[in-house]
Amino acid sequence: MEKLNDVFVLNNGYKIPCVGYGTWRTPLEIAAQSVEKAIQAGYRHIDTAAVYRNETGVGEGIKRADINREELFVTSKVWNSERGYDRTIRAFEKTLADLQLDYLDLYLIHWPANSRQFDNWDEINLDTWRAMSDLYKAGKIRSIGISNFNVRHMQSLMEAEIKPMVNQIRFHPGMMQKEITEFCQANGVLVEAYSPLGHGEILNDPALKEIADKYGRTVAQICLRWVLQHDVRPLPKSVTPERIVSNTQIFDFELSDEDMKTIDMMDTGEYVDSDNIPF
Repeated sequence: MEKLNDVFVLNNGYKIPCVGYGTWRTPLEIAAQSVEKAIQAGYRHIDTAAVYRNETGVGEGIKRADINREELFVTSKVWNSERGYDRTIRAFEKTLADLQLDYLDLYLIHWPANSRQFDNWDEINLDTWRAMSDLYKAGKIRSIGISNFNVRHMQSLMEAEIKPMVNQIRFHPGMMQKEITEFCQANGVLVEAYSPLGHGEILNDPALKEIADKYGRTVAQICLRWVLQHDVRPLPKSVTPERIVSNTQIFDFELSDEDMKTIDMMDTGEYVDSDNIPF
């Protein structure tokens, strides 16, 4: 990848920019301004979700940016309370209306139904997936995928007529989630990294600071470059204009194999246990 909007090609042939702009925890009242700034900074992929409660603001930001719809890649997600065929269809239509768009480029199941809450968790996931597949066939969504799915949750979907194109998971230095990452990459499912900068603690890590100083970069830029060099696409999130721009400046350097291995060794083996999520 050599520039911000070089692309990964999904398993259905659809193209997705190699870096996206995340809006998790972006309050509704500033979402429009932040999204507009991100588009002005060059981002062409905007990621949101119904549960973020900012889709109307994201839609307004896209409108303010005054850019051709075809130039943008927009993602949203169906929330847990809307799983199942009929509810997923209704949730999608509301998302589309809130975003003021005619179609989505990518729609994800935000979390899998799990065995802690449901005996028929696999059936619920398949019903939700069937709704998304029908929306995809109807041309209302250009690509479909999942988020926070572990290998066991993916097994049935991998046997479906339409396989997931994306799995969005937590992925950052210290938390690589190797099992699900390797499974997805071996099966043609693009891995997206949410929280690619962790939750703040990583930015103060001494080893990462040393590597950042070596390259004359910020720790955030090192983290994002590391994600990309693992063929995972990062979704950095910031509402600060300077950081929105800074997070795009990761294409004029490359981490050495040695430095990649140093960061890899930070992996704690932690993973998101989606079977124990209570919501």
